[in-house]
Amino acid sequence: MKKQFAVFSALLAAALYALNAPLSKLLLQNVAPSMMAAFLYLGAGAGMLAMGLARRATGHASAEQKLGRRDLPYVIGMIVLDVAAPILLMLGVRQTSAENASLLNNFEIVATSLIALVVFRERISRRLWAAIGLIVIASALLSVEEGARLSLSAGSVYVLLASCCWGLENNCTRMLSQSDPQEIVIVKGLGSGAGALLVALLTGEGFPAAGYIPAALLLGFVAYGLSIYFYVYAQRYLGAARTSACYAVAPFIGVLLSLVIFRTIPGWLFFIALGVMIAATVLVAKDGEETAEEV
Repeated sequence: MKKQFAVFSALLAAALYALNAPLSKLLLQNVAPSMMAAFLYLGAGAGMLAMGLARRATGHASAEQKLGRRDLPYVIGMIVLDVAAPILLMLGVRQTSAENASLLNNFEIVATSLIALVVFRERISRRLWAAIGLIVIASALLSVEEGARLSLSAGSVYVLLASCCWGLENNCTRMLSQSDPQEIVIVKGLGSGAGALLVALLTGEGFPAAGYIPAALLLGFVAYGLSIYFYVYAQRYLGAARTSACYAVAPFIGVLLSLVIFRTIPGWLFFIALGVMIAATVLVAKDGEETAEEV
C-alpha cells in the first residue's frame, strides 16, 4: 500500500508544481524575479508552519522523525540551492514563454538521476538512460531561438541552470527523506525564502504592490509547499531518481495551462521537442512502474 501511495504522492507533487511556471509568468509582470522567488518559498514555509501548528493544537502533532545535527550539511545545501534555483527559474520564465519553461523543467530528471548515480550509486535502468538521452535532445531544441539563424535562448539557459540546482538539491533532500516532510518544507521554505529576500534587497529590487504579495505567497504554499511535502514522502520509498521520474508529468500539465492562459502558438521547434519529451516520459513512466513493483 505504501508503494502505491508513494507513486501517487509523486504524481500529486508534480501536478501542484505545474502551476508554478504559468502563474508565476503572470505575477512577474508586477513582481521582480528574486522577490518573486522569495515570496514563493516564504509562502511554502509559512503555510506548512501554520498547518503544523493547527495539527498540534488539535492534538494531531506529527510523530515523524525530527531533523538532527547530522542532517545539518544537507539542510544547508538544500537551502543554498533553493535560493539559487527559483531565482534562476524566475529569470528564465520572464525571458521565455511559460510553456517553454514548463517543458524544460524535465531536465531536472537528468540532473537528479546523474547525481544520484555518481554520488549515491542509485541504479539507472537502460530505459531510464534512454529517457535521459531524449530529454537532453528535447532540452537542446528548446534552448535555441527560432529564426533565420538559430541562437541560444538566455531564458532557456536560466531554466536549465535552475533544473541543475534542483537536481543537486533533490539529492540533498533525499538524505533527509526519513525525517518529517513537514519540518523539511518549513526549514526549506523559510530558510530559502529569507535567503532569496536578502538577495532581492541587496540587488535593489523593491517590494511589489501589496495586492500581489498574498497571491505569490499562496502560489508558493501550493506549488512549492504542498508539492515538496508530497515529493519528500515519495522519495522515502522510491529514491531520488525514481521520484524525479514520476515527477515528469509536471511539465506537460504546465504546458497545457500555459497554452490556455496565454493563448500562444509555439514555433515548430517546440512541437518537435514536445514529441521527443513525450517519448521520454513514456519510458520514464514504465521505469517508474517497474520500480514501484520492486519496492
